[in-house]
Amino acid sequence: MSDELKRGLEGVLVAESDLSYVDGEAGRLVYRGYDIEDLARGASYEEVLYLLWRGSLPTRAELDAFTADLAAERAVDDDVLEAVRMLADAGERPMAALRTAVSMLSAYEPEDDADPEDLDATLRQGRRITAKIPTVLAAFERARQGEAPVAPDPDLSHAANFLYMLTGTEPDDVSAETFDMALTLHADHGLNASTFTAMVIGSTMADVYSGVTGGIGALSGSLHGGANQDVMEVLQEVDASDKNPVQWVKDARDDGRRIPGFGHRVYKVKDPRARILEEKLSDLSESSGDTKWLDYTTAIEEYLTEQGLIEKGIAPNVDFYSGSVYDSLGIPVDMYTPIFAMSRAGGWIAHVVEYQEDNRLIRPRARYTGPEGSEFVPVDER
Repeated sequence: MSDELKRGLEGVLVAESDLSYVDGEAGRLVYRGYDIEDLARGASYEEVLYLLWRGSLPTRAELDAFTADLAAERAVDDDVLEAVRMLADAGERPMAALRTAVSMLSAYEPEDDADPEDLDATLRQGRRITAKIPTVLAAFERARQGEAPVAPDPDLSHAANFLYMLTGTEPDDVSAETFDMALTLHADHGLNASTFTAMVIGSTMADVYSGVTGGIGALSGSLHGGANQDVMEVLQEVDASDKNPVQWVKDARDDGRRIPGFGHRVYKVKDPRARILEEKLSDLSESSGDTKWLDYTTAIEEYLTEQGLIEKGIAPNVDFYSGSVYDSLGIPVDMYTPIFAMSRAGGWIAHVVEYQEDNRLIRPRARYTGPEGSEFVPVDER
């Protein structure tokens, strides 16, 4: 047994997975053998869920049945919606509200007595969670705006339905396609912190609601899921200043500020997801006639590239463009990380089920560095 300390489990191999592969040197992301570019441009989020959960891309008949089953699970119990409204009224943070709501959803799970080793039942539970998260998030945002929730539309896709429930208006094709792509791009990404959290919980044979709730908690941390919000807040800061984007970045770096959206724990070149969202931001800008965010991000990326950041392995990641895309879709800044969770829940569920197929309780150890030989003294003699 090795005594080498690996802080953050850096480089420690703890599992095998068929689900996704990240090649940080080449800038590739693969889901079950398929390049992310092919899936994002050619498959719907529902197809990607099917791929992650079932192991292969669906036929047309399989996809139609799967999509209908997912859409049929979108409705959320009135008690949960009331709890969501109360959380909104109390000023709760969106990720915390989502964490609470997903945990509460288990109270209305029709298969709550399923055998933990029945992985088909776990997938059905996961399908319900995945279907209901958009309903919860849209209801929360509408409650914050003093608006009643919009009932889900079973005739719309997973992506289009969320935008519809959020705004009350059916999205145009460009918006729906862009958001669907964004969900696909965020569906899975190897053994990141939130996925590992869900998997650790799953290794105890806890129910999948616990795993997803834990994943949400991990994703809510500032070192994991919030970078796209940070990017958008910087762009808004640039916009509110009297400087052009390049000058603003120069001054910020001179002041010791880090520019969010650059650098990644795994990627040493431009994140492949960033390339795709950059294209979609261009499409959205062309559709709306407003190129401001595209102009800002392009100028910043070109400047930092000229400064040699990419040569140092500090390249644009997915968050550098996802924030601008979400803003162009009319999504509030503090909802960006919950949307990340909406997509990644599918990956969390896939990893939990995959790990439980050959389960072993995850139990690492820590090196003890405390005192030795402490002599106990009764409380009245201390």
